[in-house]
Amino acid sequence: MIQLLNVSKRFDGANGPVDALRDVSLHVERGDIYGIIGFSGAGKSTLLRMVNMLESPDSGSVKVAGRELTALSNRQLRDVRRTIGMVFQQFNLLETQSVYRNIALPLLLDHTPRERIEQRVAEVLRIVELEDKRDAYVSELSGGQKQRVGIARALATNPDILLCDEATSALDPKTTESILALLKRINHEMGVTILLITHQMRVIQQICTKVGVMEDGRIVESGRVLDVFGSPQQAITQEFVRTVINDSIPPSMRALLDGDERNFVVDRLRFVGESVRRPVLATVGRVEGLELNILGATVEELEDTPMCLYLVQLIGDQQAISAAESVIDAEGVTRERVALS
Repeated sequence: MIQLLNVSKRFDGANGPVDALRDVSLHVERGDIYGIIGFSGAGKSTLLRMVNMLESPDSGSVKVAGRELTALSNRQLRDVRRTIGMVFQQFNLLETQSVYRNIALPLLLDHTPRERIEQRVAEVLRIVELEDKRDAYVSELSGGQKQRVGIARALATNPDILLCDEATSALDPKTTESILALLKRINHEMGVTILLITHQMRVIQQICTKVGVMEDGRIVESGRVLDVFGSPQQAITQEFVRTVINDSIPPSMRALLDGDERNFVVDRLRFVGESVRRPVLATVGRVEGLELNILGATVEELEDTPMCLYLVQLIGDQQAISAAESVIDAEGVTRERVALS
């Protein structure tokens, strides 16, 4: 559905050239909710604006639904943009106009017949659950309601793709959850492919099926959300994941472990999906000569799949510890030895 191949983009900054994108490749399949996460300045917004050619690449290929956007005329680009809706962080609404007028605007600009405008506005108001706000002025709405109007406006042209530019970062946590639930429903019920950018890993966790992590103009890690959360490889990915699933050992616990004179190791275990049903730790606890101490545990849900994280202390001689770790590995549980010093 969306394919970027070896895309680069450089801007002239106050202190010299800035490479916003460096040889970026990305593939978003039809029906994905694909999240791009990174800190400010990582290149997320530039990447998003490539998809509807609000920014054109210095080099590389940008394809949407098989069409090479860099080769299209302005008129052809306008046709493609009708299939791409965009939701903004700061809503970008006309505050002194009614909800109806804001949603109808792209249809009015496209010279859509009035009867069809009336019908489509009613449809999208029903989708975003704001039928009773049709004639209200935007200035009278809450932040969450304004974002729902922004989503309705983006859906007015019946797009195949929805681009979300930090769509929840200006909202409180409860409102954020409701907007994310709405986006997920739009994806599931309408089949709209969603590409969103965010700096909040909780957003990725709640609705995305795939994720790309950006740093310094590059995608440094990407894949299914379950895989990236379950085994983050890059330091920046590990940092983001810990904002949702804190698998680090606090200094106070490290101090206690440092004072333990027994022979032991500490392992980080991740149970995903069906593995959470297997009594792996009970089996480990029956290994001869081994003591099992659970230091901490947490449970999260990713892609409607449970993931349980444990920090365990395996106490015993080397033979017992090796036997215990063999049991863990044989059950398909992701295991990582934690360095304490």
